[in-house]
Order: sequence, then structure tokens, then C-alpha cells
Amino acid sequence: MNTSAAERGVREAMEAALVLSSGVRGSTSPNPPVGAVILDAEGRRVGAGATQPPPGPHAEVVALREAGERARGGTAVVTLEPCSHHGRTPPCTRALLDAGVAAVRFAVSDPHPAAAGGAEELRAAGVDVVGGVLAEEVASGPLRAWLHRERTGRPHVTWKYAAGLDGRVAAVDGSSRWISGPVSRAEVHALRAAVDAVVVGTGTVLTDDPWLTVRDSDGELASRQPLRVVVGTRGIPEGARVLDNTAETVLVASHDPDEVLAVLSERGVVDVLLEGGPTLAGAFVAARRVDRIIAYVAPMLLGAGPAALGPAGVSTITEAHRWRVEGATMSGEDVRISAVPATGEGGD
Repeated sequence: MNTSAAERGVREAMEAALVLSSGVRGSTSPNPPVGAVILDAEGRRVGAGATQPPPGPHAEVVALREAGERARGGTAVVTLEPCSHHGRTPPCTRALLDAGVAAVRFAVSDPHPAAAGGAEELRAAGVDVVGGVLAEEVASGPLRAWLHRERTGRPHVTWKYAAGLDGRVAAVDGSSRWISGPVSRAEVHALRAAVDAVVVGTGTVLTDDPWLTVRDSDGELASRQPLRVVVGTRGIPEGARVLDNTAETVLVASHDPDEVLAVLSERGVVDVLLEGGPTLAGAFVAARRVDRIIAYVAPMLLGAGPAALGPAGVSTITEAHRWRVEGATMSGEDVRISAVPATGEGGD
């Protein structure tokens, strides 16, 4: 196989590994959601896999099991540098060496102090190793939250909200169902399915009585549900839907974002979806603890209703929190905007 064909095959394999890793987001924490594809010596795909829930095997092991002897002399394509330490499972570098792979291609280096060094260990054993394949796509995709946790020591927070064109999240009387359309609401359930925890404030529970569950297009509950987190010092009714036995719920009697994230971090939470109202969102923004915003902007005007964001530590234009738009796409009749802190902003 010529060089260009081999490179194309590796790129296609990494794209497939990226899809595999996306499919296990939300189920692997505190481990990273990794995807792996094994190509045989002729460049044919012979194995694929993704990280399993702890204490299950890592992606490389799953893919190697499928490939069997066909992995010998082939190439392992992995979204994250193979680990070199023995944690809940043996090191993936040893599994790759035992399988006799000749080459490894990975996207992102492992920043974890204990797990790093896998690439050098493989090279020292004679394996052809190259990193950086589709690194940006992987780092900004399924591994975004895990890499953030490794860099900062705290969970990654995505603030999601739906608002009209005038930035209002409800009418004057507090009604807000439904601002966003059915396509956007389905996307929100997909967002919840991919995170470890969904966070709201007591005000949202008292006003909207949300369920905070993941449901399919038929309204059926998904088999896996994220942790439900209610933040605040006010009590909530015993009959609140968020307190039922559909999923686990944690009550955090605090308004401090760092205290909330510390509680979640102790529980192994890596990826957080903040769905709270303006007050809670404002507290997280003011503390620079929002790492991404996903906004659904609906084609409606609500006038004098509440705004999406409450007090956020801004009293003059020079104190504004600056963001960089990653993308803007249509979501049914709504516009979906994804943004991250501009350079120098945020809590990293």
C-alpha cells in the first residue's frame, strides 16, 4: 500500500474511532471516552472498540480482542495516547505489544501524569508511533471535558439555555414551555445523555418542576440517566419530580460554583450540563466556571420576561466576558450557537 493510501486509511480509521468515542460519552467517567480501530498489515479494518464503563477494558483492548491475530503487523489507531500504567486495568501499551502491532497512530497526548509516556514506551519497543492525527477534532469533541478536567482539576461545565431573539428565557408570567422547537429539545436530551451530571438551582425546581431525565423521541426513559444536581439553600417540595427514583439526585446547599464543582468532582463527575436559571448561570459566569455555552435562539420575542443571564460581575462594558463562537447551525427553526471563552477568559 502506498504512503498516501496508508495515510488516508489512518485518517478514515481515526474518524471511525472518533465516532466510537462519541458513542460512549457519559458512560466512562472518570476514565476518558476513547475510541480505537485496528488495521491489519494491508490496511484493512479488522477490529474496533470504545472504552467500557469502569472497571471494564479500555478501547484498545476491546478493539484488539475483535482483531485477534489479524492485529499482528498492523496499525492501532486511537483517539488518545495509549496508557502505560496499571490502574483498574493493565496498561494498554502492554496489550498492543503483546498483540504484535507494528504501528500506532493517536490523536491527543495523555496529560495524566501516571498514564503519560505510552508513546515513548512503544517507540522504545520498536513500534512506529505518530501522534496528532485529527487532534483538534478529537480534543474539541468527545475528549473535551476529560482533557479539561486533567488540566484544571475540575469538571467541565457547559451552560445550556434557550431564549428568544431578545434574549428572554420566559414570558412575564414565568411561562417558558416551549421556547425552543422539537428539534432543539431532542438535541438537549442528546446533550444530557452524553454528560455525567445535570445541574439546576432550587429556583428552577420551584418554578418549573423539571424532571431532568434523558428521554427518546417517544418519551421513553433512556437506560442510563445522568446525576441530577439541585443547587441552593432553599428547600424543595418532597413531591418534586427531580426527587423521584428515576435517577439519582444530589442536593448541594451552596451558591458557590467552586463548592458545587468540588462536590461533583469527589463523585467522579467530569462533564457537567448547567441548565439552571439566570441566577445560577450568572454565579457560574461571574466565577469564570462556564467552559462552553450552547444557546438555542428561537425566532420569537418575549418582551419583558427574565433574561437568560442574571448578575455576572459586569458593571461596565470593559468588564464584559468575551467569548469565541465555535459554530452556529440551524436546529429546526432555532439557531444553535456554541461558544467558548475567548483567549485569556475563563478559569483555566
